[in-house]
Amino acid sequence: MPKTENSQKPHDRMATYLAADLDAVNALIRARMASEHAPRIPEVTAHLVEAGGKRLRPMLTLAAAHLCDYDGQFHINLAATVEFIHTATLLHDDVVDESGQRRGRPTANLLWDNKSSVLVGDYLFSRSFQLMVETGSLRVLDILSNASATIAEGEVLQLTASQDLATTEAIYLQVVRGKTAALFSAATEVGGVIADAPDAVVQALCDYGDALGVAFQVVDDLLDFQGDAGAIGKNLGDDFRERKLTLPLIKAVAQADAEERAFWERTIEKGKQTEADLDTAQALLRKHGALADTASEAHAWAARAKSALAPLPDHEIKDMLSDLADYVVERIN
Repeated sequence: MPKTENSQKPHDRMATYLAADLDAVNALIRARMASEHAPRIPEVTAHLVEAGGKRLRPMLTLAAAHLCDYDGQFHINLAATVEFIHTATLLHDDVVDESGQRRGRPTANLLWDNKSSVLVGDYLFSRSFQLMVETGSLRVLDILSNASATIAEGEVLQLTASQDLATTEAIYLQVVRGKTAALFSAATEVGGVIADAPDAVVQALCDYGDALGVAFQVVDDLLDFQGDAGAIGKNLGDDFRERKLTLPLIKAVAQADAEERAFWERTIEKGKQTEADLDTAQALLRKHGALADTASEAHAWAARAKSALAPLPDHEIKDMLSDLADYVVERIN
């Protein structure tokens, strides 16, 4: 029995509302990921781009443009730009993390090799800049180029912070704001900018994207310890095995006694792990309420995203954006 509009997930409702634009974005992505001289580029790109992702970030750009009554075509360019930046970062991330699975499928670096993943990621970054330049907007170029630099900065910061037990929640937030929230906020912000929306509206869209992005990443980090592997598209405990000091771990480490701290030093700082260590880590997280505290923070960021929408005009899309913030955290309920 088909779902009614009200029973659909918010991103599915948004995809239905934006269907024509999304078709145009997908057509542009396919055209621009082509390469006359290097057939491996579309092969690697298609493996990830066509892997069934929700296109959430480009949808945010399209939604923001519609919310601001934009009637041009450059929101298509910007949505494709955002997706190319996102795909490039995923290709690079999987190499850095030595990941073997993404969205429930083998990663590109596993199917091809690390060199191909890095170079194709570089190609997509270059394509993204070509697309954003075509808009003729220096403000758009400034926002998206700054976001690209912030993403890279966040990833490098994570390299140095993720295996250091001295990493604080403030540093974690800085990493998350860099590697995840920066693209969410840029995606929504440029949708308002291309529509020449008032500064207060553009800022509200930026603030919404930032808070939504933080909530999204906090939930993702939480699901690594209590999610369903099939639903999250990766193996449970991957972050722990990759020695990433995410928010649940930071909270548990802060409350650790001497014996527990020795466990974290062995498994995270030194990387000496056994098969039983994930179970021990999960038990320590539950003991100190780290999972519940992390869930509370995710809900707080989702509420912050919804509050940011207040200055925006009444619109069907505004309701979808509000529902989307709720849906992000519903995954952990």
